Amino acid sequence: MKKEVTILALLLVLTIPGFTTASCDLDVSLINQDPYPVIPGEYVKLVFQLEGTDSPDCDDITFNLLEKYPLEFDPGELGSRTFRKIDYVKDYDSNILVPYEVRINEDALDGSNSIDVQVQSKNDAPLLKTLDIEIDDVRADFEVYVKDYSYTTNEITIEVLNIEKSDIEALTIEIPKQDAIEIKGSNRVVVGDLDSNEYTSADFEASLSDGDFKVNLIYSDTINNRRIIEKVVSFDSSYFTDKKADQVTLSSKITSAAIGIIFLIIGLIIAVIVIKWLIKKAFGKKK
Repeated sequence: MKKEVTILALLLVLTIPGFTTASCDLDVSLINQDPYPVIPGEYVKLVFQLEGTDSPDCDDITFNLLEKYPLEFDPGELGSRTFRKIDYVKDYDSNILVPYEVRINEDALDGSNSIDVQVQSKNDAPLLKTLDIEIDDVRADFEVYVKDYSYTTNEITIEVLNIEKSDIEALTIEIPKQDAIEIKGSNRVVVGDLDSNEYTSADFEASLSDGDFKVNLIYSDTINNRRIIEKVVSFDSSYFTDKKADQVTLSSKITSAAIGIIFLIIGLIIAVIVIKWLIKKAFGKKK
């Protein structure tokens, strides 16, 4: 009977104001993401706001950004921050800003991706908060190949197809210096904007041999970052020798040259005849 009375008295005491168990009422929000959206494989700066730390019940707060997909930490980054008890001035903002810079997984999917943050005051159970970051793969990718090569003019045509879903702007095709191909004149051609699943081409004057050579594709993505991607292009001369178009062109050149020579000869003959006539006429008058 005495034991039951003791338990009842303890319960009554716990319900009296001032005797209730204190707790630190924390909350977390993500207030900044830079860049927004972030591209898979690149770094993102995240700033979290930790609220409720001004409570007298808060002590030795641990803030932990969990390393899980799509986040990847650099070596040495543990994701954990500790804040000791701080005395705040009344009526002033007592929130804590917690910054991180982490990498996004190369295979992260487009759209909203969940990340987890865990916060805990020394004497309380941990709070797990799920937040969202925005990911958008605005990078482009291309198929590049030799569309045409003329041995009569040494002109090579490079064709580029945008195979990603992102449109791009200010595309420049560049053939850097290398042994496999020798460019005559400018090695860069600006071809302009290129939408998804569209193609464009650029012409260069070049001497090259069978094998692979490198092409740089420089472009601006949809968030106005200038990017460069290197592609390896294969060249097989057997596809471009003895083409009818080249034969016709060569034949036309030969024909044009022959006609030019004939007209030159005719012109010389006429000139000789005219000169002889003028000389004969001039000497005939003297007699």
